[in-house]
Amino acid sequence: MSFFIYDLIFLVAFVTAFSSFLYTHRKNLKREGLLYLYKADWGIKLIKKIGTKYKKTMKVTSYASIVSGYFLMAGMLYLLYTIVKIYFFSPSIVRAVKIPPIMPLVPYLPQVFKLDFLPPFYFSYWIIIIAVVAIVHEMAHGIIAAYNKVDIKTTGFGFFPFFLPIFLAAFVEPDEKQMKKKSTFAQMAVLGAGTFANVLTSIFFLIIFLGFSFLAFAPSGVMFDGYATSAISVAGISSVNGISVGNLSYYGLKNLLNDEGLNEIDVGDEKYLVTELTIESQEGRDTILVYNSAPAIKNNISSIITKIGNVEIKSFEGLIEQIELYSLGDEILLTTLSDEGEIEQMIILEEHPDRPDSAWLGIGFSLEGNGRLLGNAMQGLSFREPHVYYEPRFDGMSIFIYNLLWWMVLISISVAFVNMLPVGIFDGGRFFYLTVLSLTKSEKIAEKAFKLSTRIFLVLLFAIIIFWGISFFR
Repeated sequence: MSFFIYDLIFLVAFVTAFSSFLYTHRKNLKREGLLYLYKADWGIKLIKKIGTKYKKTMKVTSYASIVSGYFLMAGMLYLLYTIVKIYFFSPSIVRAVKIPPIMPLVPYLPQVFKLDFLPPFYFSYWIIIIAVVAIVHEMAHGIIAAYNKVDIKTTGFGFFPFFLPIFLAAFVEPDEKQMKKKSTFAQMAVLGAGTFANVLTSIFFLIIFLGFSFLAFAPSGVMFDGYATSAISVAGISSVNGISVGNLSYYGLKNLLNDEGLNEIDVGDEKYLVTELTIESQEGRDTILVYNSAPAIKNNISSIITKIGNVEIKSFEGLIEQIELYSLGDEILLTTLSDEGEIEQMIILEEHPDRPDSAWLGIGFSLEGNGRLLGNAMQGLSFREPHVYYEPRFDGMSIFIYNLLWWMVLISISVAFVNMLPVGIFDGGRFFYLTVLSLTKSEKIAEKAFKLSTRIFLVLLFAIIIFWGISFFR
């Protein structure tokens, strides 16, 4: 049984238990706007204890929260500018991303939209991450509020009634009247504390993520990015699949290619291979990219090489060293790895086109290639050796925890950035208002600036949605 089934069972069990809990404690439920809030006093004593006992630490944290808030706001505005530029002027990227710009990150989103550049996102990930991110964020608000002698009225969680278990959120409710009487510095420290806590959370889990990655995965092979290629002139082709041609055009070449399998192309004494698919992607070019006629593509070897003979390959350098031990025409036992398992093939080495008398397989490596994990785990570990495949030491558990930590880091830092947008519904809205107020000393100007920033954001968001839709028709 796949983990997806277990996760769905957990989802059903959670909804059932959560619904039962809310029903038996319905007297604590209160509707505010679109949200239902479950109010309690969980953690209030702890919040007050931390906020009042560690005053020196809270003072430093207050300054750090404000400074962090400004950096996050500036970073988010730059990110928003970048997103707008992409949606307005790069429709191909928008089509590749697929998902609407205001789609919330909900369980199974990468799986539903087939976003291969993201790890799978299960409900079990979501509920763990939302609990950590929301509780840390709201507790930080409460602790700095308590440090500034603002009473904490209630704590609890909120949810949309139409999506019972999906849109949960924690909250800490300070006394708003007391808050407004505090200095601008104190109010900004409370507002910035939540996002600062999220930044610290992302750093904390990033350290755990890096350590876990080294402990839970072992180098077990080398991955190449494709078969070796060369650029040739279409007019220089002398034969296609054994048929002699002269002064061939691009469209003439397309008509000679077989729809399936490899086609053999001769350019003078050199032989190349091409498929109908690769030639289609280069329509209208006088010069085309073709595969070198090499052992790797002719034997259709898989992209992860684990052994040559009986020698295990664990690094790019190790692969090169093993190949250099052999000569032209030597036959080697090559072990590769695919989703179906290990494959053993006898391969005859051929001559390298640029280095006479040197043996080669004919595989290619991109400059930016990085280690990655087989299957659905995140690809592109920048701190790993380039082109190395890492095998999980603990089977599915390694990948499960790896992906959970990866999402924890991503969502923690994303929440920090988004919450500092200078828009009414976010912490950054009030933070921006207080900044303008402290600079102008005018509530009227601050209120106008606050409303203007919110309207600009809404206009940009609406424009992004329109351009997202248009991108699929360009």
